[in-house]
Amino acid sequence: MSHKQKINISLFYIGLIVLLFSTVVVAVSFGSVHIAIKDVLVIFYSGLTDSSLPDRINPNYQNIILSIRLPRVVLAGLVGASLAITGAAFQGLLRNPLADPYTLGISSGASVGAVMTIFFSISLPIIGQLTLPILSIVFAFLTMLIVIFFARKLDRSLRVETIILTGIVFSSFLGAVISLMIALTGEELRQIIGWLLGSVSMRGWKYVFILLPFFIIGSFLLMLQANELNVMSFGEEQAQHIGVAVQSKKMMVMVAGSILTGAAVAVSGTIGFVGLVIPHFVRLLIGPNHRHVLPASILVGASFLILADLVARTIISPAELPIGVITALIGAPIFGVILMRQRLKG
Repeated sequence: MSHKQKINISLFYIGLIVLLFSTVVVAVSFGSVHIAIKDVLVIFYSGLTDSSLPDRINPNYQNIILSIRLPRVVLAGLVGASLAITGAAFQGLLRNPLADPYTLGISSGASVGAVMTIFFSISLPIIGQLTLPILSIVFAFLTMLIVIFFARKLDRSLRVETIILTGIVFSSFLGAVISLMIALTGEELRQIIGWLLGSVSMRGWKYVFILLPFFIIGSFLLMLQANELNVMSFGEEQAQHIGVAVQSKKMMVMVAGSILTGAAVAVSGTIGFVGLVIPHFVRLLIGPNHRHVLPASILVGASFLILADLVARTIISPAELPIGVITALIGAPIFGVILMRQRLKG
């Protein structure tokens, strides 16, 4: 890589970091009580340095920002980053821009795990409050394995189209399972439906700290596979010829993707199209190299979902829209465009 290219990539990352920080500041500024951006920056500085606020700033603003809005914004960012990097990895693994946790049925599998946990009030010993994300991860991974198993039965060559079609079929089936549990439920109905629509509202720092370790582990595992994903994008046979342990690397990507998807779905519900749209947009900006696509997807995915949540809670204020509605309104048309382009290429 030339010196000029390194500078351009460095500037690209700096731009994405500035975008993310700006998005966070704007998102915590807006709400039922509008707080000026300069005051938000002062409150951030005060919180970081443990210094006292100037007299001109209402002390209640510090509680609103640091205890209510900031955890929500951080959680939205982590969920967006988790779904985006997973989508980027799956698209690289399967060599298809239509692959993401939503279209492969993994989000639906994670949702079944989470809904069952809520429905049966499951709490595993020792892990306690981590029961929900861990069961979501387990169901996400099992769904991935089942989709691959049936796709291989239908098509020995395991073409990407077969995997995606199988994922969509299983997603519909798992949706019916969730509907059955909703029909049978009583007092948990409101909680389950509100959760299924996708939201990061009324979530405190507790949810951030539940998701954070899974995000770090899953992202780290995927980043380690960046070079292998680059090689596998030219075909599995060529990757094996070069010396890549294709099967173990595929399993590693699937495990890491299940960790990220399951944990994200557990804390926010089903939020579609983030893992589909963001990696596609990132590749248009920076090219197909997964050493850059994966970290850039984290930053862009976080910024995107923070903005989507801001729109969801302000567009019909004081009421709120589920964040999944906003991502679907943006993502579904883009999904259609990508699908048509794939058809034309085919």
